[in-house]
Amino acid sequence: MAYDVANEKRLHKLHHKMLGFGDPLQYSIFRCDLSDQEKVMFMETLGKLINHAEDRVMIVDTGDVEAKRQEQIEFVGKPLSQVDERWAIIV
Repeated sequence: MAYDVANEKRLHKLHHKMLGFGDPLQYSIFRCDLSDQEKVMFMETLGKLINHAEDRVMIVDTGDVEAKRQEQIEFVGKPLSQVDERWAIIV
């Protein structure tokens, strides 16, 4: 999960709450290993903390560790601008 939060107060609140769901890899990037129930709780918490018109959260589902499947990327909050179809590398 990675996030871009426009307001400093919301940014700090979100970072603090996300510590309960996963491990920070960088300040705004977390690795979370969530069950289906934990993901529901995570999404509820996220929905209450962000401003959906100003903030953006990207959730990348890398799939089950034991099974190989296609990654899924989900955005919550401010929609992305239209992006041309091309490969992206997130570093």
